[in-house]
Amino acid sequence: MSQPQQFAPQQFAPQQFASDNYAGICPEAWAAMEAANAGSAPAYGNDDWTQRAADAFRALFASDCEVFFAFNGTAANSLALAALCQSYHSVICSSSAHVETDECGAPEFFSNGSKLLVATTADGKLTPEAIRGVATSRSDIHFPKPRVVTITQPTETGQVYSIDEIRAIAATCRALGLKLHMDGARFAHACAHLGCDPADITWRAGVDVLCFGGTKNGMAVGEAILFFDRALAQDFDYRCKQAGQLASKMRFLAAPWVGMLESGAWLRNAEHANGCASQLAAAIRDLPEVAPMFPVEANALFLQAPAALLEDLRERGWSFYTFIGGGARFMFAWDSDPARVDELAADIRAAREASAAIAA
Repeated sequence: MSQPQQFAPQQFAPQQFASDNYAGICPEAWAAMEAANAGSAPAYGNDDWTQRAADAFRALFASDCEVFFAFNGTAANSLALAALCQSYHSVICSSSAHVETDECGAPEFFSNGSKLLVATTADGKLTPEAIRGVATSRSDIHFPKPRVVTITQPTETGQVYSIDEIRAIAATCRALGLKLHMDGARFAHACAHLGCDPADITWRAGVDVLCFGGTKNGMAVGEAILFFDRALAQDFDYRCKQAGQLASKMRFLAAPWVGMLESGAWLRNAEHANGCASQLAAAIRDLPEVAPMFPVEANALFLQAPAALLEDLRERGWSFYTFIGGGARFMFAWDSDPARVDELAADIRAAREASAAIAA
C-alpha cells in the first residue's frame, strides 16, 4: 500500500491586513472538519453534522429558523434575494453594498432580472428616509416594484447598525410592504461590537432573512442562510441545487459551523479582530493628516492619509486596498498578530515623519 504524501511546511511572508480573507482556518473549524472526515456519512446534507449545525444556529438565535448552507457570500446573498423576489421586483440597497458593487450581477441573474435600486449614502448605511425615498419615488407599472431592502451588517465601511437603527428600518419596511434581508458577511463582528444577543439585531428587530458569514471569521469556506420566516424558504433547497450550492459532501460545509458555534469561537474570533482594528486606530490617533475615514466599530480601519504616505507604506511592503474613497483599508482577522499590528502602526508613523520632512 502506498504511503500518504507528505508536504513540507510552507514559508509564509509576513502577515498582511489587506483582507480578512487572507487568514487561515481557525483551530475550532479545523478540528470539526477533521472529525467529520473520520468516516463516511450520508450525502447532500442528510448527515448528522448538517443537522447539528442547523440546530446550533437555532439555539444561538432562539428561533426555529430554516437553515441552509452555501459556499460563499455572493451565492448566499443572491439566492436569498432571489427567493424574496419575482423578476419584476426590485431590491433597495446602499450604493456601496456588496450586492451592488462586488457580486458581478449575481442578484439580478439568480432572480431572473430583479433590479437593484441604489440609495446614495456617504457612510454605507441605509436610513428609513433613504429607503422611503427610493421605494415611493414611483408607483407606476413601468417601474420595477420594490420588494426587498438589503442592509450590510457591518457595512462595507466597517460601521455597525445599532439595534434601534435596524428596528427603524424594519418598521419602514413593514409600512411599505417590503421584506428585510441582512448581508452578514461579518455578522459576528457586529455582535462583538454591540455586545448583544444575535437575535436582537435580526428577527427580534424585524429581519426576515440573514446571510451569516463564516469565511471571514475563521472558516475556509461557507456561509449560512437563515430564514426566520420559514414560509419564505419554500423550495429554497431546489434553488440551492439549481445554483450549484448543494454540496454532495455537505458535512464539510456544515461541520466547521459546529466547531465555531458550539465552542463560542464565532464570537471570540470577531472580538479579537475588532480589537486589532481598535489597536491600530489608537496607535496612530495623534498623527497629523492621518485619520480614520469612518468610525472604527468592527474589524476594519479605513485610513485617510496623504498619497505620498500611502505610497511609502507600499514601498515598506504593506498591502492594502484604496477602492472606497481613496483611503487605505486595513482588515483584521481572527489570527491577526497584535505585534504585527504594532509594526504597521510604527511604519505609518515613520512614513508620516518621512513625508513631513520632505514637505519641510
